[in-house]
Amino acid sequence: MAQRHVRRYAEDSFTPSEFDVTGIIREGANTLAVACFEFTSASWLEDQDFWRLHGIFRSVELAAHPRIHVADLKVDADYDASTGEGVLDVVATVDGLSGAAGATIDLALRDADGVVVWGETKTVADVTTPADVTAPDSAQGTVTWHANVGQVNPWSAEDPALYTLELSVTDGAGTLVEAVPQRIGFRRFAIEDGLMKLNGKRIVFKGVNRHEFDARTGRTVPESDMVADIRFFKRHNINAVRTSHYPNESRWYELCDEYGIYVIDETNLETHGSWTSPGDVLTPDLAVPASRDEWREACVDRTRSMMRRDYNHPSVVIWSLGNESFGGDVFRSMYDFVHANDPHRPVHYEGVFWQQEFNDVSDVMSRMYAKPAEIEELYMGDDAKPYISCEYSHSMGNSTGGLHLYTELEKHPKYQGGFIWDFVDQALVQRLPDGTERLAYGGDFDDRPNDYEFSGDGIVFADRTPSPKAAEVKQCYANVKLVPDAHGVTVTNDNLFVSTADYVFTARVLVDGVERWHADYRFDVPAGETRREAVGFPAVTDLVDVAGAGAGAGTGCGCAAGGRYEVTYEVDQRLAAPTDWAPAGYELTFGQHTAVVSVDGAGSDAACGCGRGRDAATRATVAADGFNAGIHDDRDEIILSKTQGGIVSFRRDGREMVIRRPALTTFRALVDNDRGNGSGFDRAQWFAAGRYARVTGTSVEPTADGHGLTARYDYELADAAHTPVTVRYDVDDRLRVHLTVEYPGEAGAATLPAFGLEWKLPAQYDRLRFYGLGPEETYADRLHGAKLGVYSRTAEEDFAPYLVPQETGNHEQVRWAEITDEYGHGMRVSAGDVRGCGAEDEASPFAVSLLPYSSLMLEEAMHPDELPPVRNTYLRLLAAQMGVGGDDTWGAPVHDEFQIPSDCPLKLDVTLELL
Repeated sequence: MAQRHVRRYAEDSFTPSEFDVTGIIREGANTLAVACFEFTSASWLEDQDFWRLHGIFRSVELAAHPRIHVADLKVDADYDASTGEGVLDVVATVDGLSGAAGATIDLALRDADGVVVWGETKTVADVTTPADVTAPDSAQGTVTWHANVGQVNPWSAEDPALYTLELSVTDGAGTLVEAVPQRIGFRRFAIEDGLMKLNGKRIVFKGVNRHEFDARTGRTVPESDMVADIRFFKRHNINAVRTSHYPNESRWYELCDEYGIYVIDETNLETHGSWTSPGDVLTPDLAVPASRDEWREACVDRTRSMMRRDYNHPSVVIWSLGNESFGGDVFRSMYDFVHANDPHRPVHYEGVFWQQEFNDVSDVMSRMYAKPAEIEELYMGDDAKPYISCEYSHSMGNSTGGLHLYTELEKHPKYQGGFIWDFVDQALVQRLPDGTERLAYGGDFDDRPNDYEFSGDGIVFADRTPSPKAAEVKQCYANVKLVPDAHGVTVTNDNLFVSTADYVFTARVLVDGVERWHADYRFDVPAGETRREAVGFPAVTDLVDVAGAGAGAGTGCGCAAGGRYEVTYEVDQRLAAPTDWAPAGYELTFGQHTAVVSVDGAGSDAACGCGRGRDAATRATVAADGFNAGIHDDRDEIILSKTQGGIVSFRRDGREMVIRRPALTTFRALVDNDRGNGSGFDRAQWFAAGRYARVTGTSVEPTADGHGLTARYDYELADAAHTPVTVRYDVDDRLRVHLTVEYPGEAGAATLPAFGLEWKLPAQYDRLRFYGLGPEETYADRLHGAKLGVYSRTAEEDFAPYLVPQETGNHEQVRWAEITDEYGHGMRVSAGDVRGCGAEDEASPFAVSLLPYSSLMLEEAMHPDELPPVRNTYLRLLAAQMGVGGDDTWGAPVHDEFQIPSDCPLKLDVTLELL
């Protein structure tokens, strides 16, 4: 038999392409060959910011259909919030009706328990045929249903109630020919009274953008990834996703339906490179598709393909016309097509921001990376469209600072949320010549040109482990807000439909960071309401009595001197029962309130065992020569150099804590946002200022009583002003070191990245236990996801594996920290006096990090595997560090309130004790 070659061709990489091969199948073996062209006309429409991976990445299948076949099923499941009733409108397109006399088409609606709650049967006589066909037994026709199905459970992300619609086709002989199940949800999403509303309630999207990407399989994303992503969403209070920037794998929408995630479904369209040139200079005359007729049908077809495939999913609440493709009349054609075929869902398109004359093609106002103040000023008016940030909080590397400034805008009705850019780092596992693997980014595969690490923007790492940024997202996105005090908690339930009755609220009291009491409560706060709930927090005196001298377990040195305690009242919200996405007891959000409480007659250094618990009669010996001065007793020794600018030995029982004297630091390893906004250029003087500071004066003298030492080292920074810095060590006869580092301020200079000391330690001191905000790293503009408490970390754990090594591991508002080896030997650092910039005249927290690498090592490396073998640990004690930023990564600075003004005096004030 002669070979017969038939070619079929389609474009659009992310929606199905179907070909009917019935007419060319022959007896015997047939060959199906699929070719994928790397470049086509469609390449102009698929200029998304992602890895350019080519090939077939979704399933290819050959399907056989029965003679009578349901070719399409379009379902509108409307919900009337005023009556609680659901309305079904169903259109079924059926092939093969020619000669199907007596066939019936049954439609049945089943609830979650499988019970039929509504049903209706149609016959061939009910088939509507195309206008040019007169016989009802034509090859194809449509069958429609319209019915009020009565009371239904509505679908929402908070309560994703699903029904199953079953369409069954039976031939004239009564034989079942085909059965089509379709899961649906009754809900109404619409713009009403100028706001986007779901089932009559104003919605706020707490969303992320999500590229389909896997570190090992590229653009082919296994279902295990999808399920893990959805569960992560639910665990971190993420209620929405934008399918940036193309329709996703069909299974993703089914999961969003099932678990409850709102979806902005986006057309596979981005032409970013056509309308900008380097430097983001606009070139609108070159824009594609613009108003060019040659692109019109291709763009409309992409929207048509997306809608036809995804129409029935209740999770899809908005259609998006694409991403970053400027404006033009082609988008009007796409917009008109959407509304002609879906009268319910709104249309989104951010690109018209660049061409306001086409503003009518988006039903919502959408911006990328607008600053919080700009949003508040421009888009919150009563006559404005509902507003969303389709991309914001650019989470590249150590980022997501200032997220709370955006979520605070939810107080404005017109602000209806945003979508963080983005969910998962896009990096590929690369096997190196030595057999090891690493996560690689642009350029690592000899690909030129490229954007290097610019796809590493996720709140989870490429291996889908959470980054430290995720804690901030979880807390800022929480629907329930908890504000406790010493007597109760104020609960604000921002859910739209569910009360808090099905959750457990655990109340705790922490004394000096350690939990002393807890109890579970059930609070029933209806959706949209705020209520004050009483909590039976015990009196602090009762907790001190319980703790006794054991309060020292919290502080590490007994009760606070003079009977003063730091008491934290905490309430958290937890799952009372297991769900598909988290076990019972999983915490969703929390609130804390901390106060300093004085207790008469309780606590003193003697009573609580503050210090090293040694015989007070043990007398230290002070010794000095021309080069050094020291103090020692039977176990400990401190040596202060008269020539090297600081402490050169600090040891107990021969265990040394000093390799080189602690060095001044006014620098941090640049985060991606620093590189993007030119912080290194603007703050270049601070890179060198501390590192190359020189000693201009030294004084090391015994104390007046002859039992201690006082050392003062005058430095000048290696900046243009030669700014003076004073480092002082006061050592008492118990070998406790009061260390202060003072910066007087320098007018006119750029803000400081950080100020304090960096201390190189022997590698065995790799344990960090601290009382501060934790457990993950925190920064001045990223504190909301952290709790005040006592935490234990390792240097390795605190090194977050950002694609490009950068500043990491910082812990803010630390009261004390212990840096030890695995046996608990090491050093304790406790907060001392004021650190400057208007702080109260009392013990002031400091910032601390303990890492396997120095700041300079992190600054030099371009991949984590380029960092040297671990031979030391590096302790940083900082009076302050600037925030990390996050508005964008190509120019946005850290917000002013999270920077360190150069003219602000700073003081690191801590006490050091050996353990």
